Amino acid sequence: MEEVETVVTPVYNNFPNKDGLRPQVLFTQNHKDLVIAGEKWMKDTSSSCTVVGALIVTITFAAAFTVPGGNDQNEGFPIFRNKKLFTAFIISDAMSLFSSTTSVLMFLGIHTSRYAEEDFLKSLPKKMVIGLSTLFFSIATMMIAFCVSVSMMLQDKWIALLVSLLASVPVTLFGDDAISSVSGHLQVYLWTEYL
Repeated sequence: MEEVETVVTPVYNNFPNKDGLRPQVLFTQNHKDLVIAGEKWMKDTSSSCTVVGALIVTITFAAAFTVPGGNDQNEGFPIFRNKKLFTAFIISDAMSLFSSTTSVLMFLGIHTSRYAEEDFLKSLPKKMVIGLSTLFFSIATMMIAFCVSVSMMLQDKWIALLVSLLASVPVTLFGDDAISSVSGHLQVYLWTEYL
């Protein structure tokens, strides 16, 4: 509708047609089914992604307190706390926790949206892009935390390398799909935001 308004003479933007309908009302009537289908898709997608994000929040929160190697029974501090890999584990676990929390909040924002016509133009695509991006980032950083944890625990570096390579497979497969999905949403959002 907004694209049409840019090419039509402004005097005709509110001019009724032969049935007495103004352009905005006619557009809304002709696209009711599209709004309903868009709402269903957004709710289904946000529900599925919220479950995944909530699971990652739970896992990464628990991993922060049940650290690799356990705690020193005398002092209560993590045994590997002076190792660089332990710092990498804590940082990647925290990044996964924070980004998955962000994605859950974005998807909840989508789920509780009022789904007005104007929400589909900017608000909902923006939330979907942020939600999917942070969900992918949380999955990637969770797998990094897993690989670092395995590297700390195993003495044989070849096994740790093999496990790390195998752990990168799901991230790569999901990443390919997530990147194409996010880029599609981002193109729509940028198109409506800046053109």
